[in-house]
Amino acid sequence: MTSRRQPTARQRALLSELEALFLAEGFSQFTLDDLAARLRCSKSTLYALAPSKEQLAVKVVTHFFKGAAELLEERIAGIDDARKILGEYLAGISEYLNRASAAFMTDIAEFAPARDAYQLNSRAAAARIRSFIDRGVTDGVFREVHARLIAEMAGLIIEGIQTGVIGQRAGVTDAEAFTALSELLLGGLATKNVLN
Repeated sequence: MTSRRQPTARQRALLSELEALFLAEGFSQFTLDDLAARLRCSKSTLYALAPSKEQLAVKVVTHFFKGAAELLEERIAGIDDARKILGEYLAGISEYLNRASAAFMTDIAEFAPARDAYQLNSRAAAARIRSFIDRGVTDGVFREVHARLIAEMAGLIIEGIQTGVIGQRAGVTDAEAFTALSELLLGGLATKNVLN
C-alpha cells in the first residue's frame, strides 16, 4: 500500500491561487500556458499538481468544495439546537458560494468531471441536512417528517441555487435563495410549540 505524498507548501499556495483565479474567472478558457503565466510558474510545476488541465480543474473544484465542507463543520461546531445548526449551515453555504463567479459555476455545470465533484458535494450537504432534521425531530423542535425526503428536496434546491437556475428564474441572489431555503425549512419543520 502506497501513501499519497502530501503537497508541498508551494503546491498548497498554487492550489489556493488557482482556486482564487478560477472562482473569479472560471477555468474553461485557460490553457496550461495561460495558467503558468498568470501564476508565474512553470508548466511542470502545474503538472506536479495534476497531469492535465482538465484534472487540474477537477482538483481545484474538489479543493473548493472540501474547503466549504470544512468551514461549515467549524461553523456549526458547538451548536446544540438543531434549528440553529440548520440555519447556520445554510447561511454558511450561502456565504461560501458568494465567492464563486457565474463563470466558475457555469464551467462546473458544463464540465462533467467538475460537475460530478459538485454533485458529490450536494449529496453530502443533503445528508448533513437530513442529520440535522433527524436530530430536530428527536429533540422535539421539528415536527415528525420524512427526513430523507425533505433533505433530498433541499439538496435539489441547493443544486438549483448553485447552478444559477433558481436565481435566474426568481431574480434573486444565491444569498437570498439560501435565506429563503432556510426560512422554508425552519418554518416548515417547526413544531406548533415553536411557532407559538
